[in-house]
Amino acid sequence: MNLMGLQGGQYKPLSAQQIDTVHNAALTILEKTGITYESGLENTVDMLEKNGAAVNREKKRIMFPGDLVAASVKKAPAEVVLCGRNPENDLRLTEDRVHLGTGGAAIKILDPDTGDVRATTLDDLQKVSCLVDQLKNIHFLVRPCIPTDIDEKDYDINMFYACLSASGKHVMSGVNNEEGLHEVMEMAAMIAGSKEKLAKRPIISVITSFAISPLKLCTQSTKIMQEAVRNSIPVALSSAPMAGSTSPLTMAGTLAQLHAEVLAGITICQLTNPGAPLLYGGIPGMANLATMGYCGGAVECGMMNAAIHQMSRHIKVPNYNSSGLSDAKVPDAQAGYEKAFTSVLAAMGGSNYIHHSAGMLESMLTIAHEQFVIDDEINGSCCKVLKGIEVDDEHLALEVIDSIGPGGNFMTAPHTMTHIRKEYYNSNGVTDRRNRDRWAADGSLDARQRALTIAKKLLANKTAYIPEDVDAAIREKFNILLPRQN
Repeated sequence: MNLMGLQGGQYKPLSAQQIDTVHNAALTILEKTGITYESGLENTVDMLEKNGAAVNREKKRIMFPGDLVAASVKKAPAEVVLCGRNPENDLRLTEDRVHLGTGGAAIKILDPDTGDVRATTLDDLQKVSCLVDQLKNIHFLVRPCIPTDIDEKDYDINMFYACLSASGKHVMSGVNNEEGLHEVMEMAAMIAGSKEKLAKRPIISVITSFAISPLKLCTQSTKIMQEAVRNSIPVALSSAPMAGSTSPLTMAGTLAQLHAEVLAGITICQLTNPGAPLLYGGIPGMANLATMGYCGGAVECGMMNAAIHQMSRHIKVPNYNSSGLSDAKVPDAQAGYEKAFTSVLAAMGGSNYIHHSAGMLESMLTIAHEQFVIDDEINGSCCKVLKGIEVDDEHLALEVIDSIGPGGNFMTAPHTMTHIRKEYYNSNGVTDRRNRDRWAADGSLDARQRALTIAKKLLANKTAYIPEDVDAAIREKFNILLPRQN
């Protein structure tokens, strides 16, 4: 059952009038309050001023007139296609088409052998990429963890290599600097066959956390964002305010500020390269005011992320947002209900590229192999909701009902055999619906234990996605730290 790219949009936390109100509030923020910026963005500021923005260099403040924003937004594509190695893994991001995948920059992992928490490594990243490659309800791969065992100078090229070598799904990650971006683009072009082929079928994309909430441009990330769009590499314009900390406590206020930040990012991108492919990257969250940490599993996060899709849909730009975050420390009941609530709300909202939906624990600090498998099951259930109920002659089954008749039994009917594997969502093995005796006879395993068993079996199957000759050429040019995947 193919559950990728189904139509969402059933859940709408904002009315049409509220969408207009939030959008107009964001325009007011950009015109009246403006955006500040770090040092080093003089060329970007000059570009904005030349195109009609009002700049106060003494206060480091940029005011964006509404007509400049509107004209820039119109240039952004309404559809972005992010490609896998094979077309079957392509993601067509537009309107209310829903895709769910990984995300994050975790620095810890629950060791699959000991269950203890330890620092993540480059080998962990490649293994998780291999695992995600085989989980059909995880539709794309955003680098889920940071390799803490290598030098920062080697991060960018090795993180993308680890992902691209072990998965045929679309790969997205952040990079640390422009030099790293150019290395990654060059490697991706070698894998794709040429720079032109990469531009035509982008197998990579880049997260650019250009906005430091509230309302501030990050120099390094903004430069990376502009360099990526100059080279037609799709970018996700990530803005992640926390309600009560880096944005107003209220959901409406957070949405208005976030929308303003992303509109500023879209304006910069489209002035840099008109028509550049990008994703509206709204990731609203909540601050835990008791600890000042991030509160990722709250149901309001699901509500706001669904609203983000409505805001992106309003300006006809595909969106990237978030679900599946949990404050739980292990794959337990709390992780299950927090993930299920936020993921089904984002999916039913129609979000196009929902990252963080798999693998994350402890508010994005930790990942676990078994959690990826459990979340694959949750994602499949969310997508099944989007599929809805088919009502036609075949599914109404009036002839079958008549042939079986009152008091009959449908269990052996040909109609039942025809639909048994496609009418209802089939578990990947995490869910156990056997009777207690059979469950006990197989060891009385709980969902976490079953998921870990599945993960270990999947990791025994490895596919080398980079041809040997291309891999050798990459290794000759770059400092690749992992052995070749066989």
